[in-house]
Amino acid sequence: MRRPARPTGFYVQFSQELDLHQNARLHALHRALRANLLAGVTDLGPGYVNLFVEYDEARVSGAEVRAWAAWHLASFDDPVDAEGRLIELPVRYDGPDLSDVAARTGLGESEVVRLHSGAEYHVYAVGFTPGFPFLGEVPEQLRLPRRSTPRASVPQGAVAVANAQTCVYPLPSPGGWNLLGTALTTIYDPNRVEPFLIAPGDRVRFRPSQGQTPPLPAVRELWPTEPRLPAFRVEKPGLLDLLMDGGRPHQAHVGLARSGPLDPLAAHFANGLVGNPPDAPLLELTLKGPVLTALRDVVVGVAGFGMRPQGHPMQQGFRLRRGEALRFTSTQTGARAYLAVAGGFEGTPFLGSCSTDLIGRVGRPLRADDVLGVAGVQDALPGFANLPLGLPQHVTLRLRPGPQASLEALKALGSAPFRVMGSDRMGLRLGGPEVPGGQVTSEATPTGAVQVTPAGEPIILLADRGRIGGYHKPAVVHPEDLPLAAQLRPGQLVSLTPDLSGTPQDWARRWCLGAPN
Repeated sequence: MRRPARPTGFYVQFSQELDLHQNARLHALHRALRANLLAGVTDLGPGYVNLFVEYDEARVSGAEVRAWAAWHLASFDDPVDAEGRLIELPVRYDGPDLSDVAARTGLGESEVVRLHSGAEYHVYAVGFTPGFPFLGEVPEQLRLPRRSTPRASVPQGAVAVANAQTCVYPLPSPGGWNLLGTALTTIYDPNRVEPFLIAPGDRVRFRPSQGQTPPLPAVRELWPTEPRLPAFRVEKPGLLDLLMDGGRPHQAHVGLARSGPLDPLAAHFANGLVGNPPDAPLLELTLKGPVLTALRDVVVGVAGFGMRPQGHPMQQGFRLRRGEALRFTSTQTGARAYLAVAGGFEGTPFLGSCSTDLIGRVGRPLRADDVLGVAGVQDALPGFANLPLGLPQHVTLRLRPGPQASLEALKALGSAPFRVMGSDRMGLRLGGPEVPGGQVTSEATPTGAVQVTPAGEPIILLADRGRIGGYHKPAVVHPEDLPLAAQLRPGQLVSLTPDLSGTPQDWARRWCLGAPN
């Protein structure tokens, strides 16, 4: 069985502060690298001042990726400064933070609106969530830091400011910016031929307006309503049943999540039980499984944790006859299991992948009466198994020093167990010792990054994380331990073991490939 990916990466730094020329050079390098991708490079994440190069260390060495990036950096043509498209967005200035921003800046609300709408903003990057534009620069009088603790949910279309930046939230998502109003134009829609309205290098102006907030884009379905080879009917959905494949690589520059299975080891194992390729479409089941009726004879395999199939073996292929029901019994160990069917589930890919992205409104959880098909007829014998997957009674995650590593923060992360206070596919919110945190110029977020807000609350970022963020990342989870993180349940204790070898200077060098001015 092919080993699951081990994602890691580094940043190519162009400047320390917002700089229009250096930002243009950054995006020119991004285009050059995308045009000549090195095998094993899994994504490229442009931010304000740096470009994140993500690669799979199971497929390519860091030295080879650094040499490839350095060669392009030394040889690509500098862009000719040119103005991008001018996009005007109508805004209803009714944000919940408008009065607070006015009070903290000593301005009246009308003056805040006048200053914010009177500037023309450059699109430095697109990310965090799909189509989310990072714009600059905000007039000096309006510059306020992010909220110390992000909101759990910011509404679609919210127009906000933080420090020298302003933005539009295309979709509901967590966020820590100060909300001034509501955009009246749809920024992102996965059902359009061109899903993204705004691109890096464009210019944006906000126009004070009145009107209704546009409706949320419809969910873009990921399987056909009438499959060619019907295989399962959903009698009763589980807690969260999602179609997944290997994920959606090379989309960080537009803010789409990589997605894919949170526990790729268990997912690859499940596909292996029925003879599928490792990344064939399967179902990710969370905490409580569905009730499914087989519509044809099929061979299936279930691997992972959190539940087991009733009357059938776990982590071993088995046959279901037409008309037979498949049910699951929940367990108290682990959180996610994977259901694979011989031939793989039939899907309708979006940007090359059938993986569900709940934030991006690409795909949805299973519902009662959904019918899923197989992509093709594949001979598979039941009974195939491999070495069983195990899960320790107490989970310990190894940490590597992150982009903003400090000895103080790493020691705090390793000082005592943390409790999982909340979890979803975006990340794990941990409660425990206070960890030194802070803010940085918004940049790409690595898989498994331990993000720490100024309030000292760590969050482990997972597959559906925001692709760009502005909080400190003092550590990242070791890539081999990401499957363990995916199996943590709410309320569970987890220990963190940071690698303290080397010096802070060594840690910083691992994350940066310098760029000449």
